[in-house]
Formats: sequence, C-alpha cells, structure tokens
Amino acid sequence: MRLPPAILANTEEVLREILRFTAPADTTLSRYFKDHPRLGGRERGAIAEGIYNVLRNRAFFTDQAEAGAGGAMRRLSLLGLADAVGVDSLGGLTEEETEWLHRVLLIDRKLMHKSMRSNMPKWLFEKLVAQFGEDEALALADALNTPAPLDLRVNSMKASREDVIAELAQAPIAADPTPYAPLGLRVHRKPQLQNLPLFKSGAIEVQDEGSQVLAQILGAKRGEMVVDFCAGAGGKTLALGALMRNTGRLYAFDVSEKRLAKLKPRLARSGLSNVHPVQIAHERDAKIKRLAGKIDRVLVDAPCSGMGTLRRNPDVKWRQQEGAIAEMHDKQVAILDGAARLVKGGGRLVYATCSFLNEENDEVAAQFLANHPDFELVPMSKVLAEQKIELEMGDYLKMLPHKHQTDGFFAAVFERKPMVKKAREEAGDTDADE
Repeated sequence: MRLPPAILANTEEVLREILRFTAPADTTLSRYFKDHPRLGGRERGAIAEGIYNVLRNRAFFTDQAEAGAGGAMRRLSLLGLADAVGVDSLGGLTEEETEWLHRVLLIDRKLMHKSMRSNMPKWLFEKLVAQFGEDEALALADALNTPAPLDLRVNSMKASREDVIAELAQAPIAADPTPYAPLGLRVHRKPQLQNLPLFKSGAIEVQDEGSQVLAQILGAKRGEMVVDFCAGAGGKTLALGALMRNTGRLYAFDVSEKRLAKLKPRLARSGLSNVHPVQIAHERDAKIKRLAGKIDRVLVDAPCSGMGTLRRNPDVKWRQQEGAIAEMHDKQVAILDGAARLVKGGGRLVYATCSFLNEENDEVAAQFLANHPDFELVPMSKVLAEQKIELEMGDYLKMLPHKHQTDGFFAAVFERKPMVKKAREEAGDTDADE
C-alpha cells in the first residue's frame, strides 16, 4: 500500500524547519505532529524516519540532490523517504524521480570518499580519526549512521526478565536478553509500547543497554544514601532505586524543573518510594552542602555534547559547534567538583557521559584526579568484575555502537579516601559531630 502523495509535502515542510537547526529535531517533529492531528500512525512513522534518514545521511544526500528534477528540499525529502520505506511505497512520483531514486539507492556508500561516507561535519570526523584511527573512525561513523535498536529495562521490583519475555511474546513482540545489562531486553522492530499492560504497570522502561550498565556500575546497595546528581527525566534514577530494592534514600538532583516533572509519572509507575526528586540551582546549591560528606554513592551523568546518541539524535552532529566542546569540558569539571563534596570517606563517585570524545571523558577524569588527591581511580575492570558484567575494559568504561551495539558511553569510578574530622569539615560537613 502506497503512502499518499501529500506525505512528501508534509516531509518537505517539516524538513525545511528542522534544517534551520534552531531546535532539536524531535521537538520540531512533535510540534508538527501536534499541529497536524489528521496524520495517521503510518504516515507519522514514515515522515519521522524520512527526516532522520536525511539527518543521518545529510552529506551524501545533499551531494546526490544536486542532480534530479524539482526543488532541492523535495529531492532531499524523496531520498529520506525512499531510504525509509522504499521507492515503490511512495505515491505521486514522476517516472524520472523513480528512476533517479532507484539509481541513488544502489550506490555502494562504502566506496565513497571517507569524508562523504562518514556523513559528519569535517571537524568532528577529524576528531574521530585523531582519536581512533581512520579505519575505526569509519566503522564508528557507519554505526552512528544506522538507527538504534529499542532496548528495555525490566523493573526487578515488579517482574523478572524471563516473565517479561514471555508476556511480550503474547503481544506478539519478540525480545532477547541484552548481553551486558542483566535486566535488559532488545526488542525486534519498534512496536508501540505505551498501551501494553507491562508498560502501564511499570514493569518495563525504555532504556539503552549502555545506560543500564552505567546504573549498574554505581553499585548502589540496600539501605545506602545515594545521589543521582544530574537526574534528568530519571531513567537511571529508577534503575538505581530498583537496585537498592526500594530501601535507603535516593536523591534525584537536577537544575531543570521540567526534566524532573517528567520523572513523576515514571516514578509513580515504578512503585518506588525511596526516590526524592530535588531541584537545585547549580552545583554549589545549599541543598548539596547540607549533604556534604554523607553520601555513599554519587552518579554524575554529566551534560555533554551527546555525540554518543547520534543513532537516535542525528541532528546533534549538525547543531553542535566545535568550540562548544571546550566550554562543555569546563562545565563538566565544575559539576564533578560540586558532586564530589557529597561523597563520604570510602564512598564512590561515578562520572559518566553519553559521548566518545576524549575532551569530555578521559581529560575530565584526569583533571579531577589532579585537583582531588583525596580521591583515587577505581579501574573499570575491577568494577565490572564486582558487578559480574562480562565486558573487557581498562581504567574506564568505553561503550561504542560498532563494538557493543549500544549508544556511546563513558564512565570513570572514583573512591574517596577515608576522611578525618578536619577534612570532613572542609568538605562542608558541619554536622560531623552531631
């Protein structure tokens, strides 16, 4: 069954807006669909996939769109839609457009020049080549230019992974256990989950396997005091609460009231009562000072460039500017410094990003250790062994889509050396003797 010709006009209209890069692509798409309620699920899916295909393959498609009939935006939209649903599923094409699309889609992109094949801004691809070498940079770029799978996390407070697999099969939805995250599932295709009893009851949450591994390596235990320092919408917060078996106290800090508001319905579904969302003004907020030196484990999933999420958010590589990476580094160092004040002697601090760039990862970790002699690095190989996660890593966690089929993630684990009274007071723990 062919898509109606109007879908091309819809795609062209929203693509023109998205390519201005004034807002995230998913935000613009959501607003467009809200303003066009008559579009059905199939039409929305085709438009979204067509748009994301253009963003993933912008360099290649723009080059190819220089040929062919019609306006440039129409040609880009045609390429995105044809790559998403197939040429023969598109209605209203001319014979010339049909032939042109078939010809373009037959091109073997692995034979193209590396800069075109990468479909990245020149500055970003050069960073990858410098960091990984040309062959691995191209393998990473290829992986980042493919759609991400759909991963779920099973809420162990409500179900087992085996029970969820069995119940999904009744839908019917096929899902396989993820290789690294002990409660993860990778779903075949991308079904609608919102109306499933499993989702409504809080037995499953959508969460990339790499994100689940980050929550796992914090090692949160029953009865502990734990802080998710940049909680956002709370995906890792919920995973941590379940790992703590709904005991102890888990603070979800974030500077954004809007992001914390998104946590509330998820928290209600989860059945957790040990989570305490707290809005903070900045990393030196007085609410943080009151907890200084008292927290067993702190997770800092820091704001970052988001380069590790390009499979899901391909517009990021076109919206992000090279100069912003250095600014992000300074912000990450400041946030990590603020979070470190919370950690008690013998406690652990995990710094994480969804990026693969050294400036946001290794260099931040090294600067933190240089500035904080009271902390020492815990090798990731040791942490993974403690958590019984079968991943080969050195000092840091570095998960990459072409190697691990996850988003790009980095993590470093630091442990605070035992604190004497004076050190606790300098950390801000004025209640040390109370």
